[in-house]
Amino acid sequence: MPALRTAVLLGATLTTGLGAGLFYSYACSVMPGLARADDRSFVEVMQRINVAILNGWFMLSFLGSVVLIVAAGALELGGGGSRTMLLWISAAAVFQLAVLVITGVVNVPLNNRLAAAGSPGGTSDLGAVRAAFETTWVRWNLVRALSSTAAFACMAWALRLSARTPAGG
Repeated sequence: MPALRTAVLLGATLTTGLGAGLFYSYACSVMPGLARADDRSFVEVMQRINVAILNGWFMLSFLGSVVLIVAAGALELGGGGSRTMLLWISAAAVFQLAVLVITGVVNVPLNNRLAAAGSPGGTSDLGAVRAAFETTWVRWNLVRALSSTAAFACMAWALRLSARTPAGG
C-alpha cells in the first residue's frame, strides 16, 4: 500500500504541475502574444485553440489532477498517514477545485460565445466579440494560473513530506 500511496501522490503532483504550466503559459505568452494581433486573427486563433485543447492529454491533466488529488487524500486518510500531509493535500484539492469551477463558470462560457462568432446567427463584429471576451478571460485565466500553481506547490510539499514519513504512517 505505501507504493500505491506514493504513486498516486506522484501522479497527482505531476498532473497538477502540468495544468499549472499550461495556465502559466497562457498567462505569460499566448494571451500577451494574441493581444498584439488584430481582431480577426485573435478570434480565429482562440477559436482554433479552444477546439484543439479538447483532447485526451489535456483532460488527463485537467480532470485527472482532481481525481488523483482526491485519491491521494483518501489513501492518506485511510492509511493512517500524516495529518500534515493530509492538510497539504486538502489545500491542493481546494485550489484545484477552484480551477475547475472558474473554468466551468467563466472560461468555458466565454469560449462558447467566442465559438459562435461568425457563425450563422452569431456576431460578425469581431471587435465587439473580442472586447466581450479578452479582458475577462485573461483575468480569470490568471486566477486559474495562480490557483493551479498553489495546488501544485501544496502537492509538491505533500510529496516532500511523504519522503520523510516512514512507511505505514
